[in-house]
Amino acid sequence: MPQKHSPSRGSESPDVWGVYDEDTGSIQYICACPDTHEAALIDVVQDFHPASASNGWKSAESVLDLVQRENLQVRWIIDTHPHADHLMASCWLAEKTGAPTVIGSKVTDVARIWKDYYGFEIDVAPHFDRFVDEGDELKLGKLTLKAWFSPGHTAASMTFIAGDAAFVHDTLMYPDNGSARADFPGGSVEQLWESISRILTLPGDTRLFVGHDYPTDEREEPRWEATVSDHQAQNAHLAGKSREEFIELRTGRDENLELPDRMLAALQFNLRGGRSPEPGPHGLRTITIPFNRF
Repeated sequence: MPQKHSPSRGSESPDVWGVYDEDTGSIQYICACPDTHEAALIDVVQDFHPASASNGWKSAESVLDLVQRENLQVRWIIDTHPHADHLMASCWLAEKTGAPTVIGSKVTDVARIWKDYYGFEIDVAPHFDRFVDEGDELKLGKLTLKAWFSPGHTAASMTFIAGDAAFVHDTLMYPDNGSARADFPGGSVEQLWESISRILTLPGDTRLFVGHDYPTDEREEPRWEATVSDHQAQNAHLAGKSREEFIELRTGRDENLELPDRMLAALQFNLRGGRSPEPGPHGLRTITIPFNRF
């Protein structure tokens, strides 16, 4: 799996490693205090094979291998939102490291939205250790991870900022790929614009780490780090565009996108912190797939 290190620029700047998951185009992050080596794991992927409905931990294991190699201590396990394109590895990571799991408090809103699709509501409370709100802070050695509510892609999305690094999940893509979709249940292109606009008020040299990357006609290698200034000047969906132009562009693109192939399964796991549904009457763990709802 491609990995890249974005080194600390000083005591108030984190070390950041990105680990690319090729199956889903997801980037898994390690954010670490350079002085104490305490680390947060962000948006780590649980392997899932849609055709066989089977899972695995190769992606998550690669992240823990890097943690061990860099002699880091896992302090937090964070998911920026309940993902639609991959299964969370949070529950497995918590078992392996003993670190608490974190997600935005509005994940309960997502559970209520998906009740209308699954026919049942998942109780998220038992599956996460901490629910964060706008302005909450997580201590990470000598650093602080500050939470911003950043809806648009989902109703529960959170950005996490530590010094000169911001983990902006499915809001922005790498500048040549523009922005993330906003057409999932609970999504809002208007809110996505507001969330991105706020992110771009951070200092120009702030490193923005995005949730996904996909190949383009000009490049095959994945990229996931660019500065605020880079996005302001070069982002394909934002640079030189008004709010109305962005909304029209984003809405038009979303109308032509198919659902992620893991989405209908993923929410049933991710609202449980990556855990599978409990066994049914016959002792089998099964996934509910709503018919003709999308």
